[in-house]
Amino acid sequence: MKKIILAGFVASLAFSGVALAQTTTVIVPGEVKTYVLQQTSPSVTYDGTVVVGEPLPDTVEVYPIPQQPTYGYVVVNQQRVLVDPQSRRVIEVLQ
Repeated sequence: MKKIILAGFVASLAFSGVALAQTTTVIVPGEVKTYVLQQTSPSVTYDGTVVVGEPLPDTVEVYPIPQQPTYGYVVVNQQRVLVDPQSRRVIEVLQ
């Protein structure tokens, strides 16, 4: 009986970590969004779906944002997308 309770407890800890990881929110400074929305960079056609938290392929060029080394941006399928320039993971799709 103790083993079943222990196994249930361990499983609940494992699943709660996954649930918490999915709720992480990055608050992007307003000036970063403003800068990206004002740029006239060319759009790249991408066959995949742009998903927050997922990396973009190496073939998509990430543009730097001056004074903001933790943010980069791309324009994919006419959408402006904020990315982490180190991991290439999508932070936010701007509307």
